[in-house]
Amino acid sequence: MTLKLHNYFRSSTSTRLRAALNLKGLDYAYVSYALRTKENRSPGFLALNPQGLVPALELEDGMVLTQSLAIIEWLEETRPEPALLPSDANGRARVRALSYMIACEVHPLNNLRVLNHLADRFGADEAGQKAWFTHWVTTTFEPLEAMLAGDAATGAFCHGETPGLADICLYAQVWNNKRFAIDTAQWPTIAAIFERLDAIDAFRNAAPPSQPDAA
Repeated sequence: MTLKLHNYFRSSTSTRLRAALNLKGLDYAYVSYALRTKENRSPGFLALNPQGLVPALELEDGMVLTQSLAIIEWLEETRPEPALLPSDANGRARVRALSYMIACEVHPLNNLRVLNHLADRFGADEAGQKAWFTHWVTTTFEPLEAMLAGDAATGAFCHGETPGLADICLYAQVWNNKRFAIDTAQWPTIAAIFERLDAIDAFRNAAPPSQPDAA
């Protein structure tokens, strides 16, 4: 299967999908769109994804999948090994809950569209945007740290001893936090999991600095 990944190096949702593809051992063609210059709003990309959002995964037959979590779930269904979700229903619910805390509560409030709107509509400068970003990260990372540290289901990674969906979301968000100099050390369990993930090639090769458009 020839896959074409439409993405942006700094996009945390793109980082998620790159990590998932790498963990599944799937090769893909890398197509980049500079979000700050609105290349994702070009007619060509809007024809692929009318939302104009990255990532989008173009399949060999021309079908285009959108929304990182939906694409990762598709990967899990079509390429089940290695598994990104536990085999038991309780475990899957826990992993999805941890994932959604980041993907549905932090990211939507802190993505580039929102930060640009804060600047354009409300005059938020860089300091104001950082304060906004930090507030919403902290609001979720505080309970996330407690949930990870206080649950025996947490192992070397968010759930057990192999990385999965929650780790993919956590890894991408911590890289996003680095843009605003948020110190992950204040959340020691999260920090330790991130360091373990960052030592794995599938994750490290998905990190923003490792991408061809990062230069």
